[in-house]
Amino acid sequence: MRIIASVVLILISLAIIALVLMQQKGGGAGAIFGGGGEVYRSKRGVEKIFHYITILLAILFSVISFSFIFMR
Repeated sequence: MRIIASVVLILISLAIIALVLMQQKGGGAGAIFGGGGEVYRSKRGVEKIFHYITILLAILFSVISFSFIFMR
């Protein structure tokens, strides 16, 4: 059971990495400190779906990680 959970965690982490990298666009070092000059806009379409999937996978990753405490 622990091996299956470990493999699932690895797959989820790779999916989170891929989704986060696909969401990055035009963010340089200046944008980190607020120098991007971008105005807030709402997410639409695929960008919104990626955002929600990333949140869902992060929650799933956390739940499975915390469940390792109770596994033997």
